[in-house]
Parts: sequence; structure tokens; C-alpha cells
Amino acid sequence: MSEGLAKAHSGVPGLDEIMRGGFPRNYVYLVQGDPGAGKTTLAMQFLIEGARNGEPGVFLTLSESAQELRTVAVSHGWSLEGITIYEQLVGDDLLRQERETTMFHPAEVELGKTVHALLDQVEKVKPKRVVLDSLSEIRLLSQSTLRYRKQILALKQYFASRNMTVLLLDDRTESAHDLQLHSVPHGVIMLERQAPIYGAARRRLEVVKLRGVGFRGGYHDFNILQGGLCVYPRLVAAEHKRKFPEGQCLSNVPGIDQLVGGGLDRGSSTVILGPAGVGKSTLSTQYAIAAASRGEKTAMFIFDESRRSLFSRSASLHIDIKSAVDNGFVNAQQIDPAELPPGEFASLVRRAVEVDGVSLVVIDSLNGYLNAMPEERYLNLHLHELLSYLSEQGVAAIMVVAQHGLIGTMTGSIDVSYLADAVLMLRYYEAEGEIHKAISVLKKRSGAHETAIRDFSLNSAGIKVGPPLRQFRGILSGVPIVNSDSNSNSNGGQRNSESGQLH
Repeated sequence: MSEGLAKAHSGVPGLDEIMRGGFPRNYVYLVQGDPGAGKTTLAMQFLIEGARNGEPGVFLTLSESAQELRTVAVSHGWSLEGITIYEQLVGDDLLRQERETTMFHPAEVELGKTVHALLDQVEKVKPKRVVLDSLSEIRLLSQSTLRYRKQILALKQYFASRNMTVLLLDDRTESAHDLQLHSVPHGVIMLERQAPIYGAARRRLEVVKLRGVGFRGGYHDFNILQGGLCVYPRLVAAEHKRKFPEGQCLSNVPGIDQLVGGGLDRGSSTVILGPAGVGKSTLSTQYAIAAASRGEKTAMFIFDESRRSLFSRSASLHIDIKSAVDNGFVNAQQIDPAELPPGEFASLVRRAVEVDGVSLVVIDSLNGYLNAMPEERYLNLHLHELLSYLSEQGVAAIMVVAQHGLIGTMTGSIDVSYLADAVLMLRYYEAEGEIHKAISVLKKRSGAHETAIRDFSLNSAGIKVGPPLRQFRGILSGVPIVNSDSNSNSNGGQRNSESGQLH
């Protein structure tokens, strides 16, 4: 639908991807948002991108002074070379008119003077890109909805006849005019800023309309960083398909690989369930080390501990994750859930896959990922799209999920086992006056897996998996009893299972 349209790049990372290449040239666009949402920053990036490509730009400001805009540019490290800032602040002239005018309302005089001054500056500079900040002042001066709409239509026709790409900024001070205003421009972009109870403010963007372009709808997270806005397009797995070789990811621990039927399939997702301290993170780290030994890269996203804690804990178990990180085979990123919107996290995963070329992604843990979400009910939707994307890219995903409780009935704040292709469960159990650990595979969609419950231990030599615990029954209850006939379950064969529930 957008083929053949000349595009003006926005200069905002991620925004052109949403708009399928940028703003169609020589049209007027509305950028609307609450104060502090990032409208002025986006507009300045738009002008700077034009100047970089040899397109002169002009910033017509009715609210902020030229000095304030230059201060913003300095804070981001921008050069305003090739950009003209014209300041026509509404206020001083209006106050003088209130004293001098008797026959006409002062706003009627001020509106005409203001608009003519702006257009005179445009005629003088003859720019290719224009920003007008903001429409709120024109709305106030217009006094009526009809006059305001006529003024916006006149501006649209003026700019269209001169082949200029224009951004009109509006701060949504009067929502009653929003729908009327949306019908005038060629496209509308909405910016929102939300302040959660705890953590950094969350910002999101929506392209409401963009005529003639099949843009990506919905909300997209963005941040304002030093250097400007950075938009994280909403992940759509269906847009990122590629062929990849079949294969398996081994742990290099014979007992684990035997349990899962040889290894975890590429493009599959695996959940490791269990209570705190049982060894979930260690097992996921072992898979990362095994991938490094094959010359493959892993991205670990750590929500619940620091990198220092990860290195120290792994070293005590003879798992040298630090060397793998230093050699570039493992990228262990510590994530702060209070500071990270879900869209940015998806962007980090995409960069790890498409730029770094990882074959394994570890999320430790999904409980921390849940805390990064603004609303819990959307977690599964985000996660489903992320796992579908990794599957289409042939990347294995391992997700750690912490359950509540230590022995007995286990509960969890999230249930994502139905999304995963394989589920590994780690449990504590009591026997002979000691606390032991057990591991089992509850599910593997892609093939056979062992149904036995095996002993699982961690020591200075690393991970050790023992023989099936056939002498007990009730291991998963946490307090097993000894079988009267220890040979009654002697056959621990394999089966092809979709759910594989153990009893």
C-alpha cells in the first residue's frame, strides 16, 4: 500500500520501522501527547535528521523560547546546524492589545499577527521540514472550534502547496477537540506517559493513522535517553521467520540429557520449575556453559541476582561462567524490572538474536519478568509472542520459574507451562533425616523423554544426577515413603508425551 511513496526518515530509532520507512513526504502530521511525553524531542530529531540529509528545517515555537530549545539540544549532544528556530511567544503582544484594543477581541488581532509572522518566516527560509509547537496556543487564540479548525485547514493547504513535510505538536489540553483535529492531518502519532506506583515512568507510542501506509498498529514502548527518543516496536513473531538447521542443545550432564530424551530442541522453549535454592539457575547456567563449549553464544537475562552473585555461585560449583562471559560466548545482562518496559526487553532479545547471533536465551526468572510488566494480565501475551519469535529464529529458550513453598504443595504466581515445549521440575524431599533434591521431566512436546524421578545434587564438582528413586513413592509430595516392593517399578522406560503428568 505504501509502495512508491517518498519517505522522510524520522530520525527516531524504531519509529521508521513502525511507519514502514518514515513519514510520506509533503504532508502534515499531528504529534499529540501529554506534557513531558517527548513531543518536542521527537520533533527536534525529525529536523536534525533532515539537516543531516541536506534538507533545511525550521522550528516555529509559540510556547518554548529559542533558548530553551537550544538547551534541550545541548543536553542531548545535538548540533542545530541547518535548523532555524523562530520564536513567536504568545503573551506579551496579547497583554498590550488588551490595553489598547477596544473594537475587537484582542485574541482576534493576535491570531492573525501570529500566523502571518510564522508564514513569513517559512517563506524566508523555504525549508523542507517544518515543526510548529504548539497548536494549543493557536487553539486558545482562535476562541471557537470552527475558527480553530478553519485555521488548521488553512495551514495544511499552505504547507501542502509548498512541498513541505510538517509536524504539528499538540499537548492535548482540551480532549474535546481531539477527534476533530485527527481528521485534518495526513497522520497522527500519540505519545503517552504513565507513572507507575513504583519505578521509572513508562512511555508508549501509537500511530493512530497514516494514510496510504500499512503501519504497525498498537502501542509501542519508548524511552527518552541521552540522544533522544528510542522506540521499541511491538514484536510480531510472524514477521520474523527464517529457516534454521535442526539440532539439540545439550547440557553436557549425562543424567540431564538422558532425562530430556537427548537434549533440548533448537527453536523450543523450556521451563525449569522449582522452589528457591533448589538449583534452577545453576541448571540453566550449565546449558549456557555447554553451548559455549560448542562455540555457540548465549544471552542470559538476569532479573533476580547480580552478575557478581552469578559468577560467585557458579564458581563454587565448578561452573566457570565468568570465562565464557569474558570470551564473548555468554552475554549476562542484569535487568532492573523497575526500570525496564516490556517492549525494551523484547528489543534486547531481538538484538541478541539478530545482531549477536545467539543460539540460546535464558530468562532468570519469569517472576522478575512479571515484575517488569505494567499489568500482570498481559504477561502471557508478551511472553507468547517472544517465545514464538525465538522459535521462528531457531533459538532455544530456557525460562526459570520460582514456586512458592519448599516441601509439599508448590504454588506459583504465574503458570506458563502450557506455553513451553518442555517442563523440568526440581523438588525438595525429606528422607533419612536429610533434605534431598529430585528432578523430573513433566513434558516434552517434540519427542520421547524419561518419566523417572531422579536424585539431583549440587557440589563442588558441579551438577550430579543419580539413578531413578524407585525405592520411594510420593517424592513430589516432599515426604516420600519407602516402597514395600522396591522392584515394583523397575521399568523406567521412555514415552512420547504431551503432558507427562507424574503420579
